[in-house]
Amino acid sequence: MGDSSDQEMTYTGSILIAVNPFTKLPHLYNVHMMEMYKGVQFGDLSPHVFAVADAAYRAMVDEGKSQSILVSGESGAGKTETTKLIMQYLTYVGGRAAGDDRTVEQQVLESNPLLEAFGNAKTVRNDNSSRFGKFVEIQFDASGRISGAAIRTYLLERSRVVQITNPERNYHCFYQLCASGRDAEKYKLGNPSHFHYLNQSKTYELDGVSNAEEYLKTRRAMDIVGISHDDQEAIFRTLAAILHLGNVEFSPGKEHDSSAIKDQKSNFHLQMAATLFMCDVNLLLSTLYTRTIHTREGSIVKALDCSAAVANRDTLAKTVYAMLFDWLVQKINSSVGQDSSSKVQIGVLDIYGFECFKNNR
Repeated sequence: MGDSSDQEMTYTGSILIAVNPFTKLPHLYNVHMMEMYKGVQFGDLSPHVFAVADAAYRAMVDEGKSQSILVSGESGAGKTETTKLIMQYLTYVGGRAAGDDRTVEQQVLESNPLLEAFGNAKTVRNDNSSRFGKFVEIQFDASGRISGAAIRTYLLERSRVVQITNPERNYHCFYQLCASGRDAEKYKLGNPSHFHYLNQSKTYELDGVSNAEEYLKTRRAMDIVGISHDDQEAIFRTLAAILHLGNVEFSPGKEHDSSAIKDQKSNFHLQMAATLFMCDVNLLLSTLYTRTIHTREGSIVKALDCSAAVANRDTLAKTVYAMLFDWLVQKINSSVGQDSSSKVQIGVLDIYGFECFKNNR
């Protein structure tokens, strides 16, 4: 297979097997390499992810049939990076020569860091593990040019929002926001170690990664994808509300099996969560430590003990985060734009990898 720099890829039939080299190899994935593989018969050159992408593109153009590329493997195998390379190649062969940096293909590529900020996290095996599945459908016009795109996501690991173990981390966006300086101050945030949803693991930093710089990159990606400043504020305000919500603790209430806000500190975080969620604080409180049961005779409000109130709190945090993630994907899709007249598409499926956890989630 040539020298050692090429040795992370080989074929088995028409399937490309790639091994994560755990190092950057820019010479293997630059424009020169894309040009080399453009239009070349599959298998004529050394095994390469660009060869797979080119084969899918040529089959689509020549046969007029939609294609799909499946990227699979265990956690840390390099699936997300491979998916990005496939999309870069398709953008290279099917993109429009435009000075505008908000072309469809540019926005599709920019959606990657944005979705990673909200859907990726450090796991035992991988510092940037996708904790959701992603299907990117790239739409082409009759001349083989990219004309639209749609992103579909599924199976977001909601439990990570409220429960993590060392040395894992929660979703990147929380640490980015805590390191954002003025924005963190505005939302009364600070070091991640101050928040229950982040301090269950003592890992707050990633090697070679600045949370503050990543925050600016996430903001830039939002600008390019076309998310308005007001919407960006709403996104980060919601993240801050989730962190404050996680710090609301309960102690036993006066009545049997009831609960109350534990102390002044918990009350502060409750007030902050209500302010940031823009909801009535008493309504939020009753949502946390009571449950309404609907019967034929009417509604019965039941008090909850401390453990049930905590479970309620965590369920609310998970649900809000999952809805925020879905809303973000919807925003990206409406901004990128679909081509309803497109006859052929190439779909790239990036399914997340599985690994063994101490507790099954």
